[in-house]
Amino acid sequence: MYKSFLVALILIISTTTIFAGLNPPQAVLTAFKQKFPTVTKVKWEKENATEYEANFEMNGTETSANFKEDGIWLETETEVAYSSLPEAVKKSFEKQVTAKPKEASKIDKPNGVTYYEVEYKDGVKTIEVLFNADGTLVK
Repeated sequence: MYKSFLVALILIISTTTIFAGLNPPQAVLTAFKQKFPTVTKVKWEKENATEYEANFEMNGTETSANFKEDGIWLETETEVAYSSLPEAVKKSFEKQVTAKPKEASKIDKPNGVTYYEVEYKDGVKTIEVLFNADGTLVK
């Protein structure tokens, strides 16, 4: 009896945890709607304990936006073609990495700063590098 109860409890807790990420707090939903009023199809994920990520398509482009649980916008990441990155970013990437770029993104932050992320494969591992617009490596 105890084992059945324990299994049922674990199942309820894990199901609640899985679905909790799909239903962000009202503050997050409100902030998202204010920032992206025309977006209608959104897939929500829980980025971490206090952050939610909305995945959606905007103007035909894959986009994601992250918000704190109190609704504060943290960043928007928009997929871009590698060829459209600033020349300084491409030159810096090609100088530091010999691998071919897999994906590229533009990341806008609330302070007005824009970063550029380039993903590449190193064997089976995917690695992301982040640059300032002037090509300076951030991470």
